[in-house]
Amino acid sequence: MREIRVIGDPVLRTPAEPVTEFDRDLRRLVDEMMEAMYAADGVGLAAPQIGVSRRLFVYDAAGRKGHVINPELTVDDAEEVLDEEGCLSVPGRATGKPLYARTPRAAGVTVTGYDRLGRPLRVKARGLLARCFQHEFDHLEGVLYVDRLTKDAARKILLQAP
Repeated sequence: MREIRVIGDPVLRTPAEPVTEFDRDLRRLVDEMMEAMYAADGVGLAAPQIGVSRRLFVYDAAGRKGHVINPELTVDDAEEVLDEEGCLSVPGRATGKPLYARTPRAAGVTVTGYDRLGRPLRVKARGLLARCFQHEFDHLEGVLYVDRLTKDAARKILLQAP
């Protein structure tokens, strides 16, 4: 089982490298990421969260599950939606569980990229799935959800994190 990296690990702040090989190792990585996400009770997981600097994330949110390799994200509806959001890589020191805060995200997005066999894919999303896609895409850019919070809200979360 792959260990989930936590805030403070440099891999979480480094933009991920594109995937160039669609091979057996990549398919194994996708499977391992799904397993790690489910074991941690997450709805999404990006490769940097398990220490792999590759542009890939997996998800299981709002009744849809899958993975996207080398994703590109387009905002379809820029209306800002504030909702509770947490991150497996920002756990509370006392609980080990994600710390939640009202985080602004766009209402609707489209993600394009590839599946693990190199086939193109495109997924339109709203609600929780759109939030998940934006959150995981941010991880691939070296951005954490706390970066999107007000200074006070971010400080409150960071004081509770490891």
